[in-house]
Amino acid sequence: MAVPNRQWAPTGPLKSGILAVFLAGLTLSAISITGCGKGASATTSGARPAMRVTVVKAEQSNVPLTGEWVGTLDGYVNAQIQPQANGYLIRQDYREGSQVQEGQVLFEIDPRPFEAALEQAQGQLGQAQAQLALAQINVNRDTPLAEAHAIARSQLDNEIQQKAQAEASVKTAEAAVATANLNLGFTKVRSLITGVAGQAATQVGNLVSTQSILTSVSQLDPIKVYFSISDSEYLALTKRAGAGGSDLLHGASNILLTLTLSNAEVYPQKGHVVFVDRQLNSQTGAIRIAAAFPNPGNILRPGQFGRVKAETQVLHDAILVPQIAVTEFQGQEQVYTVGANGTVHVNTVTLGPQFGNSWVVENGLPSGSLVIIDNLQKLREGAPVSPQPAEFHALNTAQTAQPAGR
Repeated sequence: MAVPNRQWAPTGPLKSGILAVFLAGLTLSAISITGCGKGASATTSGARPAMRVTVVKAEQSNVPLTGEWVGTLDGYVNAQIQPQANGYLIRQDYREGSQVQEGQVLFEIDPRPFEAALEQAQGQLGQAQAQLALAQINVNRDTPLAEAHAIARSQLDNEIQQKAQAEASVKTAEAAVATANLNLGFTKVRSLITGVAGQAATQVGNLVSTQSILTSVSQLDPIKVYFSISDSEYLALTKRAGAGGSDLLHGASNILLTLTLSNAEVYPQKGHVVFVDRQLNSQTGAIRIAAAFPNPGNILRPGQFGRVKAETQVLHDAILVPQIAVTEFQGQEQVYTVGANGTVHVNTVTLGPQFGNSWVVENGLPSGSLVIIDNLQKLREGAPVSPQPAEFHALNTAQTAQPAGR
């Protein structure tokens, strides 16, 4: 016999007991939730803890400003060696790239045509001297005869005139001999300066003329460095010099120049300005300046490039801050400082030139301010902070400032 499928349900006193237990559990849960909410609210309503930040003191210091320009090296004197005689080149007497001395023979031209011209001039000189000797004899012989009226006076006058012509002929012949000697000497092409001789521009056996360039010789010690400064830089430098400041552009200036080579090494020798060009280049808007650097051993060569650096100005009592302390917001530079009440203050500043790993602050920051250098992205105006001092070595006087702001 099948038993009907029934679901069991509590009845009577058992049902009432279960309901009471369930209601008690709900009451405890509500109390627990309420207690947790009150604890969280109490924590949230407490004061925000001060953020730990590192600060440095904005000090005042004398900051030397420097200018830096790209320079091109060239010989102090560059001489193009050209012959003064025409002929075939028969010998090269120097080694290309070697040091040559003033007066040293570099090339030789075939001397035979010039030797023949010299002998011809010497022969003509001999003839002129013989004519002069004969004219002198005639004058010496006929002078007493003319005084004794043994011969006509006009005959003596003619002989005196012939003697004068013979003397002039001798001088002309002597000049021709000197010219022939000079031309013969020009067959030996010599260096007019002491320096390094370059590659030969022509070869032995070539026919050369006075228009031919045989080689070049450059004086390399000292060596010149050419660089250009803008019109505004030139006017600023001359204005500072007129106000009693450093006179970089004067040839006898005691301001030393530093040369940094293309491999980033600083050349150990210091240079000085030699001259400033007479005019501004209208195409580039710059004026050319030449500096001279000692070059023992001819280490530097024409055609090399380098960067010339010189002190142009000294900023007295300038305020410096580390570069890492400067942030930019909507095109303005800002520096965070710690106020007297231990809260953050945002300073909008005007930056000057860079000085090592620091910036010169021209405006917007009082001297002695405590500048924050870390956690900058987390800072807000008026936020409490706990400042911790840090070492700041940017005020090293061996550094120099670059006149380029942010």
